[in-house]
Amino acid sequence: MSLVRLNIKGISYSQTQNGAYALILSEVDGERKLPIVIGAFEAQSIAIALEKEIRPPRPLTHDLFKNFSDRFEIVVKQVIIHKLVDGVFYSSLICERDKIEEIIDARTSDAIALALRFNAPIFTYKNILDKAGIYLKGDMKNEEEEQEKESIIADELFSDEIEIKSSDTDYKKLSLSELNSMLDKAVKSEDYEKAARIRDEISKRK
Repeated sequence: MSLVRLNIKGISYSQTQNGAYALILSEVDGERKLPIVIGAFEAQSIAIALEKEIRPPRPLTHDLFKNFSDRFEIVVKQVIIHKLVDGVFYSSLICERDKIEEIIDARTSDAIALALRFNAPIFTYKNILDKAGIYLKGDMKNEEEEQEKESIIADELFSDEIEIKSSDTDYKKLSLSELNSMLDKAVKSEDYEKAARIRDEISKRK
């Protein structure tokens, strides 16, 4: 199976659901986006790694892992999102020490937080992107507007009172046609967090 390289586009959050975040990945040589719902703490860790000028007073868990790995000369060479089951993405860290390569299972949010700290590339398989990737529809905005829309709001991510809330919509009660229609609207309005949840429900039924 062929690998597709991904870039981190940004982190989107829902205005109506406190603490609900979606990590937006985009294929390097294409237009598809891969939204992955993640927790608030993982979103915070990824945001810190993306915002180069932000330095927490003490190392976060992923920073500690990086410091530990550096001390023992372990390098994360790449991250591969290798499986999608019932809306859950599974990832692996490809690590190397003394020219010996090891594969370590990891949550996708953790794997990406570490990939940023090691400057490691992120990949997924083409069949996963075919299944879960979405296209942006409508007119493309200019780069400045797009960055503003999908920029990471650091103050929001660093709040100590973030709570994860489940979606108010019970997608299980909707038909496939209704879900596809809702997915269309969510993508057009660039509500990636909602789009990811709808896509995951559609994926479970296939």
